[in-house]
Amino acid sequence: MKQRKIWWQSLAVFIMIAFFFMLLFFRDNKYYTPPPYGKSGVIHLSHEDLERKTPVFLIDGWLLTDARVTESPTYIGEFSNLQRRDLKVSPHGQARYQLSLCYEGEERVVAIDFPQLYCEYTVLLDGKTLAQGMGSGRITFLLTAGEHILSVETFSKVGYYSGMYFPPALGTAETLFQVSSIQGFAYAFAVLIPLALAVFTLFLWRTGGRLARFFGFLCCSYAVYMARYFVLFFSKFFPIPIVRYWFLIQSLSMYCLCFCVIRLTVLASGAVSEKGWRRARVFLLALPALLVTFALLIPVLPWAVFVHGRLTDFYYVVTFCIAAAFTARSVTAKSWESRYTLVCCTVFGAGLVANLFFSNRFEPIRFFWQFEWCGLLLVLLFGAMMVSRSQRILKENDALTNHLEEQVRERTKEVTQLLNERKAFFSDMAHDLKAPVFATQSFIEAIRKSGVGVDRELQNYLDQAEAKQWEMARRLQGLSTMNALDKIEGERVRVSVKEILSEVYATHCGEAEVKSVYLVVKPPKQDGFLMAQPEKLNILFENLIYNALKATPPNGNITISAWTQDDKIRVDVKDTGCGIPKEELPLVFRRFYVGAKNKETGTGLGLYIVHGIVTELGGTIKVRSTVGEGTKFMMEFPRIH
Repeated sequence: MKQRKIWWQSLAVFIMIAFFFMLLFFRDNKYYTPPPYGKSGVIHLSHEDLERKTPVFLIDGWLLTDARVTESPTYIGEFSNLQRRDLKVSPHGQARYQLSLCYEGEERVVAIDFPQLYCEYTVLLDGKTLAQGMGSGRITFLLTAGEHILSVETFSKVGYYSGMYFPPALGTAETLFQVSSIQGFAYAFAVLIPLALAVFTLFLWRTGGRLARFFGFLCCSYAVYMARYFVLFFSKFFPIPIVRYWFLIQSLSMYCLCFCVIRLTVLASGAVSEKGWRRARVFLLALPALLVTFALLIPVLPWAVFVHGRLTDFYYVVTFCIAAAFTARSVTAKSWESRYTLVCCTVFGAGLVANLFFSNRFEPIRFFWQFEWCGLLLVLLFGAMMVSRSQRILKENDALTNHLEEQVRERTKEVTQLLNERKAFFSDMAHDLKAPVFATQSFIEAIRKSGVGVDRELQNYLDQAEAKQWEMARRLQGLSTMNALDKIEGERVRVSVKEILSEVYATHCGEAEVKSVYLVVKPPKQDGFLMAQPEKLNILFENLIYNALKATPPNGNITISAWTQDDKIRVDVKDTGCGIPKEELPLVFRRFYVGAKNKETGTGLGLYIVHGIVTELGGTIKVRSTVGEGTKFMMEFPRIH
């Protein structure tokens, strides 16, 4: 049902485009303007003909003279070159178009616009040269009552077009200015809008991938094709050598546009295999190369211009068939972008039909050719597809983000519950194991004191049991310490370094005096603050001072120094104790690691806890030690203001 709806929508689009093209044919067509019409080399003009808002297009009644004919009747647009379907003669050379202007009315200043002359030209009036150049031009002159001979002489060596193929327009300067202004604004819109979209796609190249890149190429190709108007316009004021070869640039841009349309259809639908695309790509790249070759051979091989024209039509027909086949696959595969690709294919087909069947029957007055309208519609439709696709991706990303956030909240809740259960388990386990561990120690001591039946072998077993029992006691003590640390759940507060060091000194100075160790605290000259839980800071310094007291002999020193440095707070704890061997320094912060000198008294958790608290506060800790001279722990914390 949905596919049928898409097909009906496509048919409706085709009907609307056909209606629009018919409207253009009757309202914006040089070949469908009211008389006067030329005949047998003469056109009769009146004052009223020059007063109307639409110029008089000099289409009919010209007399052509070239190397093969003399004053042969023709109309402008009948032949695209001087070959005139005779494949044995050159399509280039010299030609003269002559028309008699029989004017009845008051003398007045008029102008003639020559829109697209892809060759050198000379315009004469009554044998007097009015203008010379290449590309396009506007000639202004005084038209008096009577008969005047208007002649246009052309000369070409290269190119697909030769002679005068596009009808000139005659009217007042104001009328021609209005018409050209409207056309200039229209072409400026057709060039700038695609270029703006191409620039926009630059921001999508990373996220949009190949789809965004080929859309950018499509926009640039169309903009280059439509730049013809401005290249010919500026050729009025200064010579542009590339004008005579612009037909080749237009052809290349059109081939690139067709290639991008099909590639976008393939990428958007996702219903075409890479193998099928590679086969189509061979044709889409090989035939344009052949067409360019024939275009370059036109000056050498007279029949190359005919082959080039027929191959170009063949290329457009086959390109449309490929696009239609890929579009049908995308609709069958129910691709999300199929509604866009089908409409684009319909527009592509409408432009092809118009290009084939309206040749030499239509030339716009103010706006574009039909296939140029279709190119603009393709750019806008694919642009709308890119916008819709980006919006869809953003919505999907938002939905995915919301889903992930919900999952994260659920997982966080589960992990928090699991951690709480783990804390409770270890707390209960440490509490329950204390009694049997210390009871075992009591039994061992009782056996030793009684001495009954204690021989050397049993003494060895008792020593091993006591060592294991002591190891178990140390582990239980570590668990108790970790549980006490986990129970600190208060929020972080603003802590003064001077105040916390003052508390540390007050707490541990008595213990240091008992050990005959000098405890010195040097607070910072300028107080600093950090965000922390005071209880954890107390545990941090307690572990460092406890280790230092064990390692420092009587009359030794323990010095705690602090500095504030920009956004950092530096705290050093230094002792004059026995020091730590060099090979043990990398291991001191590991959990349950006990140095060789502390195997009987250490738990292996003190420095591990210190390292964890420092890291939790966003700081770093380093250790430096020399055996026999002492140890220094250096900590840095982020400072708040």
